[in-house]
Amino acid sequence: QVYKGLDIITNKVSLQEQRLCRHHMISFVDPLVSNYTVVDFRDKAVALISYIFARDKIPIVVGGTNYYIESLLWKVLINTKEKASTAPGPVTDRKVELEQLDGVELHRRLSQVDPEMAAKVHPNDKRKMARSLQVFEETGIPHSEILHQQQEEEGGGPLGGPLKYPHSCILWLHADQAALDQRLEKRVDDMLAAGLLEELRDFHRRYNQEKVAENRQDYQHGIFQSIGFKEFHEYLVSEGNCSPETSALLLQKGIQALKQVTKRYARRQNKWVRNRFLRRPGPNVPPVYGLEVSDLLRWEEDVLKPALEIVESFIQGREPPAEPLKMEYDVNENKRSHRVCELCDRVIIGDREWAAHTRSKSHLHHLKKRRKLEAASRAAESEGGSGGTETRGEDSSSP
Repeated sequence: QVYKGLDIITNKVSLQEQRLCRHHMISFVDPLVSNYTVVDFRDKAVALISYIFARDKIPIVVGGTNYYIESLLWKVLINTKEKASTAPGPVTDRKVELEQLDGVELHRRLSQVDPEMAAKVHPNDKRKMARSLQVFEETGIPHSEILHQQQEEEGGGPLGGPLKYPHSCILWLHADQAALDQRLEKRVDDMLAAGLLEELRDFHRRYNQEKVAENRQDYQHGIFQSIGFKEFHEYLVSEGNCSPETSALLLQKGIQALKQVTKRYARRQNKWVRNRFLRRPGPNVPPVYGLEVSDLLRWEEDVLKPALEIVESFIQGREPPAEPLKMEYDVNENKRSHRVCELCDRVIIGDREWAAHTRSKSHLHHLKKRRKLEAASRAAESEGGSGGTETRGEDSSSP
């Protein structure tokens, strides 16, 4: 939402709603800027939060790109050297350059300068490996060493440095999965009715058509990685160059892909809240209050009224009437452990991910298959062994 354009597909709050309460950090970055990062977001947002506090107002951070919210709450990011420019047009971004390398080469380079981080990062995760290499190149310090320094600060923990705003609270709106899926599908239909295709065509014509023609389209950086844009890529580039029947099929394919990826993203958001907010080890974690939004007819009773009571209690320094959500976590859990499942030929990062993998259908299928092969091998060896004994017996009776 920081980028100008694609207002429908990024679900930006309407201008009418913005007049009800002052909004920040919306539609201020040129779409052609591809090197805008979470560090840029954090730096601008932190300055705004200070400005809002100075005016005796309360800043409300609205999700849900939870990685960005986490960067505001805790000291978890690393500053590298200043960028040369944030103007539109070609820019030199070392991380993007490194991402062009083969994953094996990235892992080899990272192993040389920061073996600890190389052991923690999945060898297929080119983005994280490129970022760690960028941090080392631009600071001269291994990425893992900087993270250790953050974690060892007062209030720090296994997931990063201390909490930056000690009197925060998190309101987590969550819904039953079936109700959420149905609502997300309807949201896509509403976006189409609001003019989504016209918005995509216009944006493609202004910013993307030339890149596609020159085969330099990049759906991994900047606004072009927005959910919804790349899902309609085939439809946009073929429109007018194929039969109406083919175009209609590609359109339906894009719509279904958008619905699917939106639901998948919502699941990842919920998983992030559980793992990074509710299960975060250490004492410096804001309370998380769950608000059930499955039944929109009960919005006043289930969401608005309790939310206002919680926030009012925080303002007045009272204990809120609601209990924050609690989830048990293992203080000894290693979120960066590195294991190789030779059976499935996969690298697994994290204790919980390893436990989940060993219970997965895929792993159990391979395990069952291997046990069958081992049993068959033992049976063959047994038969071969008994056959050999008989042969030796016959040989011994020969002259």
